[in-house]
Amino acid sequence: MPGTKEIKRRIKSVKSTKKITKAMELVAAAKMKRAVNVTLSSRPYSEYSIEILESLSNISRENNNPLFEIREVNRILIVLITSNRGLCGGYNSQVARQVVNFLKENKGKKVDFIAIGRKGEVILKRLGQSMIASFSEFPDAVRFQDIRPIADLLIQMYKNREVDRVFVIYTHFLSGLLQTPFINQVLPVDVNMILSKSKTPQNASNEFIFEPNYQTIIPTLAEKLTRMQIYQMLLESNASEQSARMVAMKNATEASAEMIDDLTLVFNKARQSNITREISEISAGMTSVS
Repeated sequence: MPGTKEIKRRIKSVKSTKKITKAMELVAAAKMKRAVNVTLSSRPYSEYSIEILESLSNISRENNNPLFEIREVNRILIVLITSNRGLCGGYNSQVARQVVNFLKENKGKKVDFIAIGRKGEVILKRLGQSMIASFSEFPDAVRFQDIRPIADLLIQMYKNREVDRVFVIYTHFLSGLLQTPFINQVLPVDVNMILSKSKTPQNASNEFIFEPNYQTIIPTLAEKLTRMQIYQMLLESNASEQSARMVAMKNATEASAEMIDDLTLVFNKARQSNITREISEISAGMTSVS
């Protein structure tokens, strides 16, 4: 059994760790509240944007806009959204498993990556995958204009036929305790996929008047929808990250409290054992003198 001094040092160390994890839990809780509010408030706009495109789906099928063009898949681009820091439970490992599974399902195809978050860079380096670009300096409160360079890069690469499919691997926020990793196709704009997800009846027909004209509105709408999709997925990932970090720090704080209780019990037993031994030695010494 370790000595009382060593146990005291361990208790002091665990108490210090507990203070740190508790502080990180509170910070993550505050960030999570802000991130969740922004994420939930932007969801209706994102969903309505998809419904608008769904309503124009019959017209879109006849459009020759490159963002709607479905080509044979030879080269794939994946945007991988992870965190910049660790200590967020299984948040990054869940996304990493999605990457591994995707690569297994698409053997023989050229797959390139754009990493958002430093942990994504680490994951891709370990897997030996190539990165076209990496973004890791986003603020906690991500704005729509912050993602424009990424979205414009994806759109330009697809228009130039440098890639045939663009996917985003991200984590969808469901609740403070549940976040689910997803793989979402953003280019080409898949009308059939939108139809399957839409709440609007597929046989609904509407006539539209376009101002200034159809050729001007549809390309702009498609690009704006693509940007909005990426922005929403980044918000979902941010809310998921903060939620996962808060839960991880809460679990660490509770584990530290349990460890302190266990160490305190061991300390009391060790101290009692020392007191009993000293009393026995005193008694033995008095007996020998008498």
